[in-house]
Amino acid sequence: MANHKSAKKRAIQNVKKRMHNMTIKTKMKNAIKLVRKASTDNAENAVEILNKAKSVIAVSAKKGVINKKNMSRKISRLAKLVNSMNA
Repeated sequence: MANHKSAKKRAIQNVKKRMHNMTIKTKMKNAIKLVRKASTDNAENAVEILNKAKSVIAVSAKKGVINKKNMSRKISRLAKLVNSMNA
């Protein structure tokens, strides 16, 4: 446990930031799951769901929860999946 006032404050800040990051990551993971499910079930709605997921993933990268390269890798893999189902 922290003994100094600044260390205690930092510990509280870390907890708040971790909870915030967890909510953003959960939204991102749920969006990815929706795209994967839509690509197997109905291909016509998959493109719309993919666009929404791209937005969610981009926001998580913009907020610093994930890296930009991680964002682009996730988006490209999802797009590849959707495009292979449409072809």
